[in-house]
Amino acid sequence: MLPSLLITVALSIRPLFSGVEPIQLTIEAPLADLMSHDRDDDYGVNGTLTVVDNGRSVRVGDVRISLRGHTSRRESECDFPKLKVELPAGSLDATPLLAGLHSIKIGTHCGEAPDGELTTRFGRLANQHSPHREAFIYRLLAALDVPALSARRAKIAYLETGATDGARQRPLVRDALLIEDTDDAVRRVGATRAIGEDEFSDAQSQLTAADTVRLAFAEALIGNFDWCLKMAPNDTYRCDARHPVWNIVAAQRADGGVVPLIYDFDVAGMVTGRHPWFGSVFSRAFAPSRSEAEIEVIAQLQRARTLFTRRDLDGARQAFIARKPQAMQSLAAADLDPEGETIAKRYLDGFYTQIESDDEFYGPVVRTAQTKVYAAADGAVVCGNRSVVPVGTPVSSTLQRIGDRVQVMVLDVLWYWTSPDPCEAIRRGPVWIDAGAIGTDFPPSPEMQK
Repeated sequence: MLPSLLITVALSIRPLFSGVEPIQLTIEAPLADLMSHDRDDDYGVNGTLTVVDNGRSVRVGDVRISLRGHTSRRESECDFPKLKVELPAGSLDATPLLAGLHSIKIGTHCGEAPDGELTTRFGRLANQHSPHREAFIYRLLAALDVPALSARRAKIAYLETGATDGARQRPLVRDALLIEDTDDAVRRVGATRAIGEDEFSDAQSQLTAADTVRLAFAEALIGNFDWCLKMAPNDTYRCDARHPVWNIVAAQRADGGVVPLIYDFDVAGMVTGRHPWFGSVFSRAFAPSRSEAEIEVIAQLQRARTLFTRRDLDGARQAFIARKPQAMQSLAAADLDPEGETIAKRYLDGFYTQIESDDEFYGPVVRTAQTKVYAAADGAVVCGNRSVVPVGTPVSSTLQRIGDRVQVMVLDVLWYWTSPDPCEAIRRGPVWIDAGAIGTDFPPSPEMQK
């Protein structure tokens, strides 16, 4: 196994992404034409980008603007989807702010929906608070030394140039998020290329355990489920054969090592405040707080217990705990909308409550293979052919005990009881499990392995 490849990425961040104050941009282009074109095509329009650099407006002509993203392109999802601005070669000398950049990704406001209303299919917050909150996540990850793409808040004036009536259009001014281009990020971390999905096998083979567990903890912290990393050859959790790595750049260095960089958090819980699918996977009754944010954090952290050794888990816990002051300082300086600040704090508090305490982190789980769940203490069948509980599945504290069985709530951290063969009983209420199959020493401590 190669040594951990974590590096201090902030040392080589491009000037555009080095500040915290919003960048002022103007995009002039036939945007109506771009938006009305078939969104699945690789279609682009030419336009002009104006950037304010230290109070000086710099115009860059002949930029190519196209749609980017996957689900955000759908008209049912975003009226104003994500954009990509490709810069001409001459722009590299136009202003120091654009030095070293070949293109810029833009996380737009998506739409004009009110707070609390999410898109029906994928659960986006389609308004200006979304890119602002997502920008905070990137700053939070930087404060925690988690490798990610670089990003920065922006205020963009979009000016339509395709009007046929000759009247000058009033610009649409909205908050946005500038995100580093993948190729630029690869160069920034000293890598030579990004490994494609068709080349990536699994994290166990190509990443270090330290880098992988750090990534998993970071995704848990922000309540993000829109990512995938095939952990081992037989891993199928939220992955399929087409996407062994999703919303993660696997940047390969010349020495063969791989640096994982995470990105794309617009449907993370810390941005949206909730996930519409929550009730189809988890139950609020699992945690005394009944907080969906806390349960989402618990779920991903507890899944990590099924993937890593106790040594790897405790190493990651200590690394995140050591930087808790920086994380909280990042939140205090974030200037989020009031609801966004409340949401972010909810996830942060839930995360640190879990990792700071051995009792919380190493809570009770099913430790014995072939353990079954029952509808009653007498062994009545529940979940049919899905009655066997995956090892590592967390359970709540005991609600009652009869004989050798206990009644508990179960948290489906491995998404085992979801479609195509769901078991609603797991989410509706408590079930019964053999008491001897439950324990807290999982994964086994070194002492237990002797």
